[in-house]
Amino acid sequence: MEPDLDRFASRRSTVYGQRGVVATSQPLASQAGIEMLREGGNAFDAAVATAAALNVVEPTSTGLGGDVFALYRTADGEVGAMRACGGAPADATIDNAREALAADDDVEEDDPDEVEMPMTGPHAVTVPGTARGWEATADRFGEFGLERLLRPAIRYATEGYPVSEVIADGWSNGEELFESEHAREAFLFDGESPTAGQKVTLPRLGRSMELVAEEGADVVYEGEIAEAIAEEVQSAGGFMTVDDLADFEVEWPEPVSTTYNGAEVYELPPNNQGLVALEALNVAAELGAGEYDRDTAERVHYFAEAMKVAFHDGHRYITDPEYEDHPPLGSASWAERRAAAIGSEANHDVSFGVPDANAEDADTVLLTVADDEGNVVSYINSRFAGFGSGLVAGETGIALQNRGASFSLDPDHPNSLEPGKRPFHTLIPGVMRLDEDDWAAFGVMGGYMQPQGHVQVISNLVDYEMPLQRALDEPRWRYRETGELALEPHFDDGIAAKLVRKDHDVRTLSPIQFGGAQIARNDSGVLSAATEPRKDGNAQGY
Repeated sequence: MEPDLDRFASRRSTVYGQRGVVATSQPLASQAGIEMLREGGNAFDAAVATAAALNVVEPTSTGLGGDVFALYRTADGEVGAMRACGGAPADATIDNAREALAADDDVEEDDPDEVEMPMTGPHAVTVPGTARGWEATADRFGEFGLERLLRPAIRYATEGYPVSEVIADGWSNGEELFESEHAREAFLFDGESPTAGQKVTLPRLGRSMELVAEEGADVVYEGEIAEAIAEEVQSAGGFMTVDDLADFEVEWPEPVSTTYNGAEVYELPPNNQGLVALEALNVAAELGAGEYDRDTAERVHYFAEAMKVAFHDGHRYITDPEYEDHPPLGSASWAERRAAAIGSEANHDVSFGVPDANAEDADTVLLTVADDEGNVVSYINSRFAGFGSGLVAGETGIALQNRGASFSLDPDHPNSLEPGKRPFHTLIPGVMRLDEDDWAAFGVMGGYMQPQGHVQVISNLVDYEMPLQRALDEPRWRYRETGELALEPHFDDGIAAKLVRKDHDVRTLSPIQFGGAQIARNDSGVLSAATEPRKDGNAQGY
């Protein structure tokens, strides 16, 4: 039965802890992070262990076949970022992709000039960054190595766990997606997805986790797992090779930032969409959006209009920075100019979305951790959309991501497919400083909902001084690629009608469409956390 998220009948409170707090979308994964903290690890150890556990207990949204990102503030005061996302294979030129897709029996169009990047299949697979990202995080900041950090994930995979409600609903999509024997044997049980409460084991994935724990990340990029990934993609008609995998390296980019109503907000730079969130905050500040009462149509209108122009600009310019430059989208001067075009009624002359990117409603997971040393970590592990490409690498139990679906086959588009190029990435962990010794790691997952969720959660905390959990519980809005302004069912009566009078095309959507948020905070040594009410998870303190 599909979970009824419209009622929000359960009450949650902000969680507090003395030594550490973990917030994520699945309770068993939160326990993995707490386990590392109890054993003497820090927030970075807890983040990797929680992410690995999510690979097992929420395999519908994340996995070793995907990418991983982090934003963090260390106990020493460093604000930094980690990006572990791979690019297209070396042979993945536009011409090669067009010819291969046109010859594919599963693709309706047989004219190479007319085909588009598919949402699934071998040509949507990019090099996965997860394993090397975990290892790099542990090596640089952690107290433990992968052997210890992966123990909870391996235990869940080999000994089993009961599937939670929202995840069971998402798992059902695998019944149609998975066509190969490798995929169906790895994630289906007698050909069916599990139901809520059903105990499952994922022994193939557990064995791969054991290999990573024993041999390190190189087994995924140069060893037997690398060979299985390359063979799976090539056998389905794709271009991935072991050399493509072996060439992958983790990056440590400088975060981008802005100040919003006294709070300093940090995001990931391109190829991620962090600049979209920063531009929207800057434009909203120019418009005074956060000065309106919380339960008013004016507040929603001006924030949504700020979001529109930020999407228009970000989706026009953001791509792999090694291939294209971008204007100063996060600057105050840019925001001042863009805000001048916004009035009291909806602007319909704004384009939104990377053409054919299929990224509006992508699925992923985010977790946040804070510890008593002063570390706060926002950590994302994702395959892009659900189980990803539909391919599972041999008998590894590793489902391969479909992030390459965000590429365009138009050579003039900023996100055009090129060998080695990384696609436009929706994933954006966040960190903010609310006061001198008040730091929070946060994020709101869900495709193009992510920057919109960031803006709303930040405003709830900064403009309206909400407690952490209430800031996540509040009803959300989102601007859609169609031009519609979607609202959750929980807005006060009358707001939708007033927005219609401002010429917005308003519709109501289920809460499942409005993201998955997590937050962990260290306010002068007081640790607190909150979790997304629209997911299965919880926040736990130690």
